[in-house]
Amino acid sequence: MKIFNLSMECYPVAKVGGLADVVGALPKYLNRIEGIESSVVMPWYNKPFVHDHSFEIIFDGWIHQSHHTFQVQVMKERENSLGFDLYLVKIPGLLDRDNPYGYWDESQQFLAFQHAVLHWLSAMQIRPDVLHCHDYHTGLVPFMIENCPEFRFLKGVKTIGTIHNGEYQGQMVWDMAKYFPWFYGENWGLLDWNGYINPLTTMIKCCTAFNAVSGGYMDELFQDFRGLESLVQQEYLKANGIINGIDTEVWDPYIDPFLDFNYKKENAEQGKWQNKKALCEEYGLNPDLPLFSFIGRFAGEKGADFLPEIVWKSIQQSQGQHNIIILGSGDKSIENELSSLNASFSNFALDLGYKEYLSHRIYASSDFLLMPSRVEPCGLNQMYAMRYGTIPIVRYTGGLRDTVEDISTGGSGINFGSASAEDAVNAIHRALHIFKDRDLMERLVQTNMSFDFSWEKSAEKYLALYRK
Repeated sequence: MKIFNLSMECYPVAKVGGLADVVGALPKYLNRIEGIESSVVMPWYNKPFVHDHSFEIIFDGWIHQSHHTFQVQVMKERENSLGFDLYLVKIPGLLDRDNPYGYWDESQQFLAFQHAVLHWLSAMQIRPDVLHCHDYHTGLVPFMIENCPEFRFLKGVKTIGTIHNGEYQGQMVWDMAKYFPWFYGENWGLLDWNGYINPLTTMIKCCTAFNAVSGGYMDELFQDFRGLESLVQQEYLKANGIINGIDTEVWDPYIDPFLDFNYKKENAEQGKWQNKKALCEEYGLNPDLPLFSFIGRFAGEKGADFLPEIVWKSIQQSQGQHNIIILGSGDKSIENELSSLNASFSNFALDLGYKEYLSHRIYASSDFLLMPSRVEPCGLNQMYAMRYGTIPIVRYTGGLRDTVEDISTGGSGINFGSASAEDAVNAIHRALHIFKDRDLMERLVQTNMSFDFSWEKSAEKYLALYRK
């Protein structure tokens, strides 16, 4: 079975969020199953990985967008260093930039990527069994292969659409239709949602099947999907929920090259203490106090706007009996508020930006990880934390609900109900009481490190969906 994963991100080539981690792991684990050939197709970026690896040009052609003509080059990595074939699509002027997102013409970029991929496959007579489209950026592919004569060779190819985050739908005005490859106009309704072109709705309407990245999130989308509830209810027979996994070869405290001290379950208490001590010394924190952390984007969906109040209230109410470290960036007002608090509290550390190596160190050093998310389709951070023996404190939503059970009901995490600073602070107070019970802490660490969140199980579920 030949599968192409189409995505704007893939770790370690280019990463903004969890999408990259999923696309960088799923095909690797699928390829370990006999008879499966899973690949990744993504845009070319001006990134270290691209310059540090060898690529060969396997296709050179042209596409037309409105009155523009663009050169398309498809490059294949020679070494297969990621455990799957990696193809990069380069279009000078559109797909040759530093980052995946944030450009004024990104809708045209995404359109060009999808057009270029299908043009390459059609021109070279490459017909996969499944085109796996990740998020709205590739959501127009199922429509194009059925309704654009240019891609008639691909007509009938099965398509899977994965919703990594339904908050982002790619809505664009109808004037953007001029950048599409020519399509049968009578089928314009497949593109339309409330008077706009909506790639996510198009993906749901046109794909063979679609899934959300956890069962809990899929259930939530039927009730709250930013206006798409009626559509997903109508297409319910195509809906699936498959929880993401984590790459346990990348995320393994026993061999992790980023850690100051490696450890496994048998010596987790000592290993975590040594990592915590090194990290706290670096950031001027007291290693004898419990360490709470947050890692992620400063965005409303992550509950990051609560962070300043959480830091202020929790430290004030506990009279400074714990440390907090935050790694992330995003909303500038949140960054400014946290920077101000960083100057005011000696037991609060802030590192703005995203540093992969530092995230590994924080997972290994922390006693508790905080995830006050408003929306969390799956969440990987809580799985990374548990893999490293850190106790997750999560809002009970989406994939967090599927993966973290509260200790009061036999689990090894801490849940709280509403997306608010008050509930998060109350959860921190619960954690402070737990921290005082060393036997309980040790048991929670051991339990969390015993969970199997590997991609093997999730890959089998995706394979079952492909075969279905």
